[in-house]
Amino acid sequence: MSEILHSLAEIQGRYDAVFCDLWGCLHNGKVAFPAAVAALQAFRAAGGTVVLLTNSPRPAASVITQIAGFGVPRDAWDIVVTSGDAAQMGMLSGGVGRRVHHIGAPKDEVFFTEFAPDLAAFAATQPPITRVALKEAEGIVCTGLVDDQTETPEDYRATLLLTKTLGLPMLCANPDIIVDLGEQRLYCAGALALAYEGMGGRALYFGKPHPPIYDLARRRLAETSALADPQILCIGDGFATDIQGGISEGLDTLFITGGLEANRFGPDVERPDADLLQAWLAVGELSPTFAMGRLR
Repeated sequence: MSEILHSLAEIQGRYDAVFCDLWGCLHNGKVAFPAAVAALQAFRAAGGTVVLLTNSPRPAASVITQIAGFGVPRDAWDIVVTSGDAAQMGMLSGGVGRRVHHIGAPKDEVFFTEFAPDLAAFAATQPPITRVALKEAEGIVCTGLVDDQTETPEDYRATLLLTKTLGLPMLCANPDIIVDLGEQRLYCAGALALAYEGMGGRALYFGKPHPPIYDLARRRLAETSALADPQILCIGDGFATDIQGGISEGLDTLFITGGLEANRFGPDVERPDADLLQAWLAVGELSPTFAMGRLR
């Protein structure tokens, strides 16, 4: 059974670092959650390391600028690791070929131009990646929908069917299916990858719950920590991403019930009903170490 917590401070001394999700835990796509910010600041003040681990398809530098605009202060985190960072390595390694077609929004253009120093150095040793029209491509790089405010995966059915006919693999830079932008629910790249697989296509994933992003996060953490085997807690509201990924990595997990699944656990978002929670977890056959309404 998962232990329901009232604050992160209750387990402060058990962990050297947290891998904390962003959207739904630290912000809602518009503004930061003050209580979550305070919790991470307190964790760092007590000597812990905060790794913000996000399925954003954009590289870390872009996400850092974004969350600053939401009101997340610099003293609330140590490292930012994104699905985009991990997916860039997959692309640069030729995972879907050297001639690629992009499906995604203009805001995601930085995926092809902005690299962390180690990735930039690696890119310099590889043949160039060229963006081309779909019928000229060796593979697809999907960072999301072109207009996630108005579109759904159904709008991409014809494109995906042609992609399947051409036999192209898809690199999915964000395995999330949906996110909540304030009160609006939006589709992510993972929804297109799921639809593509449903047609018989092949998709490659680099964000949570898949190993590449955790491998990268551990490397980044090792660069800043002298601990040989740090105790890590994964925090997130995405059950199939944050919690599944943490459990698969053999890490303890804290499920934030007041995010994507907020309507399942009773009327008080801050205090999930224990019976409803345990019944829902039993159906999913996964048991996070801890649960909490909202991160605080």
